[in-house]
Amino acid sequence: MHGTDCIFLLRKRACDPCFFYLFAREMTEEMVEKAKADYLLTRGKRLVPKAVLFDMDGVLYDSMRFHAKAWKEVADRYHLAASEKDFYMYEGRTGASTIDILFQHTFGRNATEEERERIYKEKTERFRELNDGEAMPGAADVLDKAKMSGLKCLVVTGSGQKSLIDKLERTYPGCFSPEMTVTAFDVKRGKPDPEPYLMGLAKAGVEPNEAIVVENAPLGVRAGVAAGIFTIAVNTGPLSDDTLKAEGADLLFPSMQALAAAWDMVVGAG
Repeated sequence: MHGTDCIFLLRKRACDPCFFYLFAREMTEEMVEKAKADYLLTRGKRLVPKAVLFDMDGVLYDSMRFHAKAWKEVADRYHLAASEKDFYMYEGRTGASTIDILFQHTFGRNATEEERERIYKEKTERFRELNDGEAMPGAADVLDKAKMSGLKCLVVTGSGQKSLIDKLERTYPGCFSPEMTVTAFDVKRGKPDPEPYLMGLAKAGVEPNEAIVVENAPLGVRAGVAAGIFTIAVNTGPLSDDTLKAEGADLLFPSMQALAAAWDMVVGAG
């Protein structure tokens, strides 16, 4: 079976209650081993996981649809040219970077500091009104398996939410700490620059081949790959699988449940 056939079948069988088990058991072992072999070939070091670096929105929380809607509403208010789908492509950037892109596309200039602050404030307020705070299905299972595997768990996000740590602790008690979190406040250059993930490696005290990135956004995948980390894309949004694969993802899963089901193969000896 070809890779494209596998992806089609994954989508088709997503409602099957046995789907995730069958996906892990029958469909990914060869793909996982090939991905590890390719990583060794291109990076020169074998994958030996000691830490997992998770993106937040679209990975730990089913929240990207609310971010996209909030961005679109505020963009329309300021006559900034963008579609809702554009914000899935911009995901991972800092708010200031996203606003500058919108201004460049619409007016041929960057936003002023006052414009950035005002627009991001309005976007954040609207997101809070829309967001239901739902955890991403399957994320807790992935975290449980990562912990049982003895791996450090970190969050690496472009978000600037000041209540982020409290939110994570309520949803995923004991999984994350401030010392193991990288946010928009910690970096000068957001994703797709590798700086956020390089900082995550430093906080975890591990080398690139000793970590795994879990991302849903094209720019996040690009950042993880640029940092030299084995990068898993989880397609939880409306973008095509090809969009994520084009950024260099080592593995692609259709959901966090599917990743949880295949976890032992991912972290096992490669």
